[in-house]
Amino acid sequence: MVPHLVTALNGPLLELEKKILDATPAIERWFRLEWQEHTPPFYCSVDLRNSGFKLAPVDTNLFPGGFNNLAPEMLPLAVQAAMAAIDKYCPDARNLLLIPEKHTRNTFYLQNVARLMQIFRQTGLNVRLGTLSDDITEPTTLELPDGSTLTLEPLERSANGRRLGLKNFDPCTILLNNDLSAGIPSILENLHEQTLLPPLHAGWAVRRKTNHFAAYDEVAKKFGKLIDIDPWMVNPYFAKCGGINFHERTGEECLAQNVDAVLAKIRKKYKEYGIKETPFVIVKADNGTYGMGIMTVRDASEVKDLNRKQRNKMSVVKEGLEVSDVIIQEGVHTFEHINESVAEPVVYMIDRYVVGGFYRVHSERGVDENLNSPGAHFVP
Repeated sequence: MVPHLVTALNGPLLELEKKILDATPAIERWFRLEWQEHTPPFYCSVDLRNSGFKLAPVDTNLFPGGFNNLAPEMLPLAVQAAMAAIDKYCPDARNLLLIPEKHTRNTFYLQNVARLMQIFRQTGLNVRLGTLSDDITEPTTLELPDGSTLTLEPLERSANGRRLGLKNFDPCTILLNNDLSAGIPSILENLHEQTLLPPLHAGWAVRRKTNHFAAYDEVAKKFGKLIDIDPWMVNPYFAKCGGINFHERTGEECLAQNVDAVLAKIRKKYKEYGIKETPFVIVKADNGTYGMGIMTVRDASEVKDLNRKQRNKMSVVKEGLEVSDVIIQEGVHTFEHINESVAEPVVYMIDRYVVGGFYRVHSERGVDENLNSPGAHFVP
């Protein structure tokens, strides 16, 4: 049972898609060998953009929310993958501690937490929720729209300070569903003989999108060689600018130059392949999440003339963090639609297994805009 995207692209198979489908046996073997050399993330979700001539991941989330948006039929697949993933780290695991984000008022997010607990409970684990929130000092029950509840409990370090758990609960594995945007809390540091997944350096306090895409560059080159395609067809160009302050307008020169350079590279490729679309780039925080601090740019002059509202929007991301580093990423048009609205596929993985996906759909956005914004809805 493998999830298939019921694609919203109707018409003849495009050349790129045909090449990928024809090379399936070679691709599967390549993946199998690569996974022997490399550890896949414990879980992740990947935003894809499909413009027909190009199919590329534009963002990878190592602390995915949104498991509640997957089709219920995919649950057995997720449970199977979760078993395989836990086995690697703690074969005799009995207790799993799940640490979610602090925003307890976001019911959509809490439904994601409930779905994650359901998946891991079905693997035979005793799952409990520990919170990093200072406001919660005793077990606190939250009600969900479907009538179910979640109980959040305060985290505790053991008497010797070496282990992390809850009152009368000592987990073998700790699963973070909190992307550490606000920094690394000391209570999570220096744990002994307990596996923290994903590791602390996967959080936004440390991780950068530009490092991720530099690594992905290497993978795309190998993959392109394997199936005989231009790696650009599965890989967006990108550049980086540091030392930016949108309020004080410092770093605008660097931004404009890099926007120009990336647009020039895209134009060259479009010319090479006879593509008639208008090139664009996406400027976004190098360590941001939740679709915050993002803009579509079609010409370098646009980043020099930002009005106050745009500068405010670009200058902070989640947890009110100031943006100082940005990635300038080649924009990939999305030519997928659901009921006349622009859509993009988001694919979910646990360990090396795809466990489902959904379309992120936005009726008020164009084919060259960020869809991860208020007003989006999800179609499994």
